[in-house]
Amino acid sequence: MKYLNWLFSFYINASIHVTFAVLSLVGITLLEYDLKISFSLWALLLFGTISAYNFVKYASVAGLHHRSLTNSLKVIQVFSFICFGLLLFFMFHVALDTLLVLGAFGLLTFLYAVPLLKRKNLRTFGGLKIFVVALVWAGVTVFVPMAEAKMQITTDCWLSFFQRFLMVIVLTLPFEIRDLLYDAVYLKTLPQQLGERKAKLLGIFFLTVTIILEGFKDEISIAHLVSLIAICILMGGFLVLSEKKQTRYFASFWVEGIPIIWFGILSLLLHFLL
Repeated sequence: MKYLNWLFSFYINASIHVTFAVLSLVGITLLEYDLKISFSLWALLLFGTISAYNFVKYASVAGLHHRSLTNSLKVIQVFSFICFGLLLFFMFHVALDTLLVLGAFGLLTFLYAVPLLKRKNLRTFGGLKIFVVALVWAGVTVFVPMAEAKMQITTDCWLSFFQRFLMVIVLTLPFEIRDLLYDAVYLKTLPQQLGERKAKLLGIFFLTVTIILEGFKDEISIAHLVSLIAICILMGGFLVLSEKKQTRYFASFWVEGIPIIWFGILSLLLHFLL
């Protein structure tokens, strides 16, 4: 049991779970637009997401306390180094156009973590944090697979991007509510500025807009619409239940796993409706 607990903690803390969430959103884009991407891009997104998330979470810790890192952090460090090496390998097996699009969002991630302007990074600019995260997630999971498939960007594509952008903001809110007790005031997160209740209402509004936007698409898939409504209801429920004092894995496992559930629902609906 002790080994299983350690393995589960590693799965969460090494950013494997959030990586599967990102890959699930990529899969949803592929299913919605009937696209295919290469194994190399799947691998690049897998190892790139792990590397990027662990860099954002642990770079400063490793730099300041590299001699006193706990064993678990040392394992994550080695794991991240291996993933980064594999990331570099698969970069040479992906088309240049795809790399340029992915690189733009990778640069945003780098600027989010590394202080360049007056010792500040994008995370520390008041109010920007949640929108940078949403922009990167939406861009990587919508536009990167489209670039790989050489798909022309249509109005429907932009609508999917904005839907994904709003949904990621809502997915991030439970984390910001949890961190209300710890976040510095200068971060100006939405719950800090609006209060917990109004931040939740804003999230519900964003989910409503997300569903409405689906109606403006030229091509509407019944399976995608049903799965979208179902997952927005689920996200809204988790948002309402979010509190400053949460169980250990409420946000980092259950909320972060919602895209995985969405991918499963959409896959099942497509299987039974087609």
